[in-house]
Amino acid sequence: MKSIENKTALLPDIFFCLVLLPILVILGPMHHWLSQWPLFFSISCACLYAYYFTLMRVNIPRLVIGRKYARIAAVMAALVAANYLLTLYPLPDMEFVTPAMSEYQTQVRNFGVSMTLWMMFSLVAGYSLTISFVKELYRQLLLTRKIEAQRDKAELAMFKAQISPHFMFNTLNTLYSLVIGTSEKAENAFIKFTELLKYTYITIEKEYVTLSDEISYIDNYIALQQIRLNGHTAVEWRHEVDDDSIKVPPMLMLTFVENTFKYGASTSKDCRILIHLKEEDGQLLFTTRNSIMKHADRFRTDVPIGIENCRSRLEGLFPGRYSLSTKEENDVFELELRIDLPKN
Repeated sequence: MKSIENKTALLPDIFFCLVLLPILVILGPMHHWLSQWPLFFSISCACLYAYYFTLMRVNIPRLVIGRKYARIAAVMAALVAANYLLTLYPLPDMEFVTPAMSEYQTQVRNFGVSMTLWMMFSLVAGYSLTISFVKELYRQLLLTRKIEAQRDKAELAMFKAQISPHFMFNTLNTLYSLVIGTSEKAENAFIKFTELLKYTYITIEKEYVTLSDEISYIDNYIALQQIRLNGHTAVEWRHEVDDDSIKVPPMLMLTFVENTFKYGASTSKDCRILIHLKEEDGQLLFTTRNSIMKHADRFRTDVPIGIENCRSRLEGLFPGRYSLSTKEENDVFELELRIDLPKN
C-alpha cells in the first residue's frame, strides 16, 4: 500500500519535469534563449527545477499547519532573491548603428527577459504549491479513513496498551497482600485503582479530556506503582500547569510513564524516576528520565516500537505541531515530548 502511495506521489513530479516545464519553455519566450544564450538558458532551466523541488521538499502546507510562518517567509524570500539575482545575469548588449538605440533596445530586451523569468517563477511556484496542498489533503484523508476504519480496534489496543496485564497483575497482588495484612493503605489503594479503571473506560471513547483529568489519572497510576515498590525506587513527579482546563487526548502520556516503571524501577537497587509535565501558554512539555534497570535487551526492542506507535498517534492528532525525541546514554533513558496545543 505504501509503495503504491509513493509511486502515486511521484506522478506530479514526473509530469512537471517531463511535460509541464518543457511545454512552458517551448511555447514561451524562453526557447529563443537556447540559440542566443545557451549558458543562460541552461542556468534558467536549472533554477526553475530547483525552485520546484525546493518548495516540494519544504512542504509549505505542513508548515502552515504547524504555524511556522517565519520559516515559510524565509524560504519564499530566499527563492525570490535567487530569481532576482538571475534577472541580473549579464547578457550581451544589443548593437545598433545609433548608440542610443542600442542602449534603449538592450533595456527593453532585459526587461522582457526579467518579466519572463518572473512569470515562469510564478507558474512554477503556483504549480508546486497547488500540488503540495493536494498531497497534504490526500494524506489527511487517508489518515482519517485509516483512523475511522480501525476505531474499534484502536480503542481495544489503547486499553490494552495503557493498562498492561503486567501492571494489573502486580497491582492486584499488591491489593491482595494489603487486604490480607489489614493494611491502612488498602482502602486508599482500592479507591485509586477503581478511579484508574473508571477513567480508562469513560474516556476511551472521548477524543479530548481536560489536562487536569489527565494529571489526576497519572497521579493515580504513579501512586499505585509506588504502593508496590519499596524504598529503592525514588519517584519525582512534578506538574506545572497554567491552564488545567486545556484539552488533550486521553492517556496520551501514560505509555511513557508506564515505560519508566516497567524498565526503570527496582526493588533491590537504588534508582530514580523523574517525570515532569509543564504547560505554559498552550505549549506542553513532558519529559521522563529513568535508569534501565532490567530487561535491557527487551527494552531496546520493545520501547522503540511503543514510541513509534505513539509518534503515529501524535502525527494524526498534531501534524507539524509536536516533537518527540529520546536519548539513551550510560544506561539512562530520557524522553522529551513537546506539543503546541490548540486553544480551547
